[in-house]
Amino acid sequence: MRGIICCLAALWLLASAASAGPWARDPGAVFAALSLEQDRDDNRHTGLYAEYGLGPRNTLGLELGRTRDETTLLFWWQRALGRDEGPNRWAVSLGLGAIQRDGRTHPMAQLATAWGRGFDSIPLLRRIPGGGWLAVETRSKLAAITRDYPEEPNVIWEDPTYLTPETTHKLDLTLGWHARDTLMLISQFRFEHRDDTGFSGKLAISAVRDLWGPAKLELGLIEPLTGQDERAVKLGTWLEF
Repeated sequence: MRGIICCLAALWLLASAASAGPWARDPGAVFAALSLEQDRDDNRHTGLYAEYGLGPRNTLGLELGRTRDETTLLFWWQRALGRDEGPNRWAVSLGLGAIQRDGRTHPMAQLATAWGRGFDSIPLLRRIPGGGWLAVETRSKLAAITRDYPEEPNVIWEDPTYLTPETTHKLDLTLGWHARDTLMLISQFRFEHRDDTGFSGKLAISAVRDLWGPAKLELGLIEPLTGQDERAVKLGTWLEF
């Protein structure tokens, strides 16, 4: 029975350990991850993610992302909710940042919620050696995008630009497994809805292995489930101290 459970867990690995989830960083603790995702159409995403433990229940974060079309920067604050007793962990976060697109910078805000639970509190999964975690995260972003009015003959605009809201909603379902002391098998179901591209779903699977000291190496594969995205590979490095 234990072997069957382990095989099922290995086939259904759903986590992104680079995300804070509902667990706060220890006061003074720092986590940083640099990652690169690229598909066969040469679409590339480079990301820098960092966390700092501000207090027993508070975490500060930074996210910087770059694609062919835009650059995003987000600062956020996360607060753990409820008591530390019991198996469930809850958190809420608020973020402010900006998007740079087509030579213009647009303000952006984010609201996120997270729930998590360790394997040791789940009757079936607690049998898996090494332990792991489950997490569900939701994120909603709102950006105020500046656009040009369409050109029309014989029309002169006093202000040739206007603002329009642009929203992005994300749902991440996660599971992670400490397969060995030096190896985590992780992946993530990512569901996203954007005003400009519609709905998409992906499954990201990766392995993170200890290198030396606080450094780790991440290798992964991102498989599109819905939408127009292509299969991509992921390479990342982590530092935690």
